[in-house]
Amino acid sequence: MAYLGNSARTKEVLAKYNMSAKKKFGQNFLIDNGVLEGIVEASGVTKDTCVLEIGPGIGTLTQYLAEAAKRVIAVEIDKTLMPVLADTLSEYDNVTVINEDVLKVDIESIIKEYNDNKPIKVVANLPYYITTPIIMKLFESGAPIESVTVMVQKEVADRMVMGPGNKDYGALSLAVGFYASAENVMDVPPSSFIPQPGVGSAVVHLKKYENKPVQVKDEKYLFEIIRTAFNQRRKTLSNSLSNNPNLKVSREQVQEALVKMGIDEKARGEVLALSQFAELSDILQR
Repeated sequence: MAYLGNSARTKEVLAKYNMSAKKKFGQNFLIDNGVLEGIVEASGVTKDTCVLEIGPGIGTLTQYLAEAAKRVIAVEIDKTLMPVLADTLSEYDNVTVINEDVLKVDIESIIKEYNDNKPIKVVANLPYYITTPIIMKLFESGAPIESVTVMVQKEVADRMVMGPGNKDYGALSLAVGFYASAENVMDVPPSSFIPQPGVGSAVVHLKKYENKPVQVKDEKYLFEIIRTAFNQRRKTLSNSLSNNPNLKVSREQVQEALVKMGIDEKARGEVLALSQFAELSDILQR
């Protein structure tokens, strides 16, 4: 089997189908076998695993996953890649390619159909512009997902793993932390892709919690608070939260809640940990 994880083989496939990377889908093709092996290892895929791969592209990572896993379900939005994938994955009888937009597809139905509703592992090399919506859909769907191993823009990876008080800490850090433990597995330079992106990338492994680290009365209300706190991160919490009509709280109520929690009434969102946001959410709802 001729692996695609090198520049010459990738260029050969693209030339065969008269193709180039499409900017609108954020396509950059991985050409580094070491990185590909690292992604599969970090994902913990075994011969008992059913994998959901998002954005297989020309099948570079899919080949490695197919050899390591029991089954691979690959969801690809670009219909022009269907004949390419049929070609590059022709030797694998354990791969199913679905031509859909992962943001519109019913992930629970896919898992039910292809893995008897048992937990799956998600592996993806995500386009930078759509990373957050995809990760949030995976976690918020309630589908049986064991872990998510993703290649993302380095800046986004930093935001996923950061704690309070850091400039990279924000709504994504808290959202990921609510559902999963996050580990930065490796940094990936632009030279590992063709065409080369303008920024570095990183592989992050998100292991979904069996039991969430915090409990709140209303998760939707909690996330509304978190989003509001970081939409204008230089504002104090009392100013930003009281300006959001959906939260139905006054400036004074927010200040009182913070003081009750032992936090400065002029605090900004970047200093609160997830557990403190959960406590604030419950107090303000009363």
